[in-house]
Amino acid sequence: MQKKRIAVLFGGKSSEHEVSRVSASYVISQIPQDKYDIITIGITKEGRWLLYSGDIKNIKDGSWEKDPNNKLAFIAPAPRVGGMVILNENGYEIVKLDAVFPVLHGKNGEDGTVQGLLDLAEIPYVGCGLLASAACMDKIVTNIMFENAGIEQAAFTWIYTEEYKNDPDACIVKVEAALDYPIFVKPANAGSSVGVSKAADREQLIKAIEIASKEDRRILFEETIVGKEVECAVIGNSETFASVPGQIAPAAEFYDYDAKYNNAASQLFIPAQISDELKEIVRRVAVRAYRALDCTGLARVDFFVTDGGRVLLNEINTMPGFTSISMYPKLMAACDIKGSALIERLIELAYERAEKNV
Repeated sequence: MQKKRIAVLFGGKSSEHEVSRVSASYVISQIPQDKYDIITIGITKEGRWLLYSGDIKNIKDGSWEKDPNNKLAFIAPAPRVGGMVILNENGYEIVKLDAVFPVLHGKNGEDGTVQGLLDLAEIPYVGCGLLASAACMDKIVTNIMFENAGIEQAAFTWIYTEEYKNDPDACIVKVEAALDYPIFVKPANAGSSVGVSKAADREQLIKAIEIASKEDRRILFEETIVGKEVECAVIGNSETFASVPGQIAPAAEFYDYDAKYNNAASQLFIPAQISDELKEIVRRVAVRAYRALDCTGLARVDFFVTDGGRVLLNEINTMPGFTSISMYPKLMAACDIKGSALIERLIELAYERAEKNV
């Protein structure tokens, strides 16, 4: 049987560029090479697309960009092309692609942009489609959709950054009227807790708004929920499976970028340290939220579980991390879907979605 050709996209013009490289290194190492030919396409922070054919280990540390054999390449949106265009000294070369695994986190990759390109190209791809990717990436849109679906979450309000620049006092009054301190301040579109702050008073709120405004044109404000940070991995298209929930014990005051990727003191508990009844509620709500936002392929659904037994949905990540400390692969491994079996299943789901339009 002829092997199928899978392109793995990594890097990206995003604040999560480095995390994407680490995730991609893991994904590439787990794709069964007896079944698939792997093509790696790196996207620099400046947005250059390069065909990379060197050692996988150079992807993780970023040295792949210096490879002299790199070639300018891009995925063509025209279906008749059906794949990647490589630019060279003789003009160009076209390489057909059977599927794409976009291991991209954050803006310009996880937010529907690349998904839209692949839809135009009519190439199957791993993960959620354009709508779910865009909606889940935008925290304000996600909150509004959860609210409409009757899924319990933290109280919230939001503003435009331009609105704040024009009348900061009015925006501060609006936020303080809606929420009590401490308040979480988040850019509408950013992942891995980039640009997220916790404000205990007005002075900290102003600083937090300045930080978040550098990441996005809209800012979300949420009430602080005191409880356990619980996550659930979901896999599937029309038929879904939710993993045993896991729990985060962050090294920092909250699970920020440093606590996620740099601080070894952060702990993960699998299963989560909550009752069996609450675990089942988490799993049910995870699937409900996954379906409500039209997710396919995979997603990690994050919750707060209070000591009083409330289960509040926090957010959905449509391309969760695949690093050595990432919760998604760990949760799936706890359910006996491990390593190459997990990655192969995600590729199969990409084909299923393309063939059945599910």
